[in-house]
Amino acid sequence: MQATDWNQGWRYRHLQESKEPWKPVELPHDAMLAEPRRADAPSEANSGWFVGRDYEYCKKVCVDGLGQHDSMILEFEGVYQHSEVWLDDQRLSFHPYGYTGFFVDLSGKIRPGEPGVIRVVARNAQQPNSRWYSGAGIYRPVTLWSAGPQYLYPDGVRVSTLGVNPCAIRVSLRASSGGTARVRIMRHDKDESGSLAEVAVPVDSDGRAQVDIDLPGAQPWSPESPTLYECQALFVSSSGCHDQAQAIFGIRTVAWGDQGLLINGVRRILKGACVHHDNGILGACAWPEAEERKVRLLKRNGYNAIRSAHNPCSKSLLEACDRLGMLVLDEYADQWYIHKTIHDYAQYLPKWWRSDLADMVAKDFNHPSVIMYSIGNEVSETAQSKGVELTRRMVDFLHGQDASRPVTCGVNIFFNFLSSIGLGVYSSRKAAKQAAHDGRKRSLSLSMKRHGSVGSRFFNEMAGIMGADFMKKGATLPSCDRLTRDAFALMDVAGYNYGIKRYLQDLRRYPHRLILGTETFCSDADEFMRLASRCPRLIGDFVWAGMDYLGEVGVGAWEYRQEVPRFSGLGWLTAGSGRLDLTGRPLGEALYTRVALGGEAGPYLAVRPVNHSGERHSPSAWKMTDALDSWSWDGCEGRTAQVEVYARAHEVLLMLNGRCLGRSRWRGSTRFRFSCPYEHGLLEALAYDSSGRLIGRSRLRSAAPQTMVKLEADRSTVRPGGLCFVRARYTDQQGIDKPMTSGDLTAQVEGGRLLAFGCAAPYNPEGFLTGHTRTYYGQALAVVQADRSAGSDGSDVPKQLELKVSDGHRKAALRLPIHR
Repeated sequence: MQATDWNQGWRYRHLQESKEPWKPVELPHDAMLAEPRRADAPSEANSGWFVGRDYEYCKKVCVDGLGQHDSMILEFEGVYQHSEVWLDDQRLSFHPYGYTGFFVDLSGKIRPGEPGVIRVVARNAQQPNSRWYSGAGIYRPVTLWSAGPQYLYPDGVRVSTLGVNPCAIRVSLRASSGGTARVRIMRHDKDESGSLAEVAVPVDSDGRAQVDIDLPGAQPWSPESPTLYECQALFVSSSGCHDQAQAIFGIRTVAWGDQGLLINGVRRILKGACVHHDNGILGACAWPEAEERKVRLLKRNGYNAIRSAHNPCSKSLLEACDRLGMLVLDEYADQWYIHKTIHDYAQYLPKWWRSDLADMVAKDFNHPSVIMYSIGNEVSETAQSKGVELTRRMVDFLHGQDASRPVTCGVNIFFNFLSSIGLGVYSSRKAAKQAAHDGRKRSLSLSMKRHGSVGSRFFNEMAGIMGADFMKKGATLPSCDRLTRDAFALMDVAGYNYGIKRYLQDLRRYPHRLILGTETFCSDADEFMRLASRCPRLIGDFVWAGMDYLGEVGVGAWEYRQEVPRFSGLGWLTAGSGRLDLTGRPLGEALYTRVALGGEAGPYLAVRPVNHSGERHSPSAWKMTDALDSWSWDGCEGRTAQVEVYARAHEVLLMLNGRCLGRSRWRGSTRFRFSCPYEHGLLEALAYDSSGRLIGRSRLRSAAPQTMVKLEADRSTVRPGGLCFVRARYTDQQGIDKPMTSGDLTAQVEGGRLLAFGCAAPYNPEGFLTGHTRTYYGQALAVVQADRSAGSDGSDVPKQLELKVSDGHRKAALRLPIHR
């Protein structure tokens, strides 16, 4: 079928207000991001106090150019949630899950030359319905597929790998009728042409076809060499209709067993990061450039795998992972039949889980980056006989849909125990009690005592108060094994959330169990790598979290009283638990994991904010340090600086302005810590091996007195309608960051539009849509979209995109050419 981008020309409004004027909008669109944030918002900290509303979108559709019997199918990649699609006054579909795509068949429903109106209803008014910021509306792209009366389905080409030495594949086709097909395999490179293979295959009367193809000259896909191929299928139906379809794929095998996780026959250790679906200051919008940027930043900082927590990821993210060589664990849902919030997906999952999992597999099947499925996250149902049976059914169903990938589930081992004794378990009574107290001020401890926080939120709040060791030691209780072993026995890979202290004993107790750290603390990276290097059945680690995200506010933040009026409540917006902050800036923890996970030797230098030296910060178990890679702390002379060096070394020496401040030897961690009085100048770290040989050094230099605003784009050109991410930094004239300089910035765009402008502060009352933002540790981020319309000189597009940023005293401008 022919694909047409169907993301322009939409309008939307609030569903409850029929007299409200329609507003033009381009997809993807997150309607929730523009809603007010209020103290009485039922979602509270889960969503960052955004108000939930219902929405309707509309767009005209016309079949001009198509015959009366031609086919039209709309593909929605993601609508949050409980979506209905209408054609005029006829409801065509209902899809409750907000994170899986679906198709709507328009064939024969519109007469040629007579336009109809597609209307989409997206419901988000029932709150709370998520433990994090969900966004709302049509937040992923829409595609219109068209063809003749008989056709290949939009997802009707599947390619699986039979072997990599030599390379061989199996191509399966699904059409609307019988006929014949010609399958051609080509290299997916713009600079290469010609086919590697071409074969004819009959299509049976049910529209099915399958053929095995040897590709002896092909190259396997791997993270280091992500080679991609294209499968072109040319279909001729028995009645003479012609159609064609394409699928991009990679050739790679996945195997699992006592030797661990093998990709193309070679053991792989997953050095992963959990990510939510939002894109920071863009909200839930799944713009292709935003999804690729997320992958690129995480890979640059030493991660080779992503866990899509806690819902299926977008097509754009998978396409980026395929191109860039990032492995993916795609996850289904955050709850099964036990609610975690009163209006979450638990009411639909028992009826819809088969359809949802089939949708996830259909999206993922051709992507070589996807190497594993997860059926859930912290579902305490796995401690119950009913839940163990559901585990078996889900795993068996996925094996039936796709036998080439293993199945896991992220089980919070200690949470299973707590829920078995009645702690943190959702109930309608607790939900009603919590709702009755919406909008009242509370501390974390009072929230648990008074309002009966439940599920993972209860667990997160307890961990914030008690600390990370409380969670990890709790998982070692004997009862925790009894309450997880039946479910783990049904999975290909046992997913442990915060269970690192169980790894060795469980590997001995269960000699064929594979263990994956589906959620872990950043500070456990060193210990994980020591264990994984000698235990092949320990296959990987996914830190919580790779990038900061909206909602679940404050769970991973270290903020100070000087920066925030309180440690919880209205105004907080992000979780604060990313190794990269909300704008994608790598923090000291990212430098640590780059070294601890074995990708780099270091050394890297980072310094905890000297202006907050000795001060108490907000509680969190998900952060091990708030160090930044800066030695510019003006006005803090003489205050104690806490310096961290991350290095794979025997000994580290720290120097300041040519003086030796001390030495530190390796004691089981790649994180070396020093204290010294802050002094303007040059800070240096020197790393030595056990023989005393210098193996690396790094430097941080204090910024000069002059201050300017510096703009840096993530690309040198931008396509029409494409996105560009521009970081605004306070620096000196040499580009050295000045984290102590703060300001209120205003952004203006010519040749495009400003999609979002904001900073990474976890406490952020301002939001991202006003065109103004304060800086956070001297930085902010703008996301701009190039114009699609013709320029003033009559050309197809403006010649350049220009962003201007000012704080009222200092100004900066950035210009980018626009090219197709």
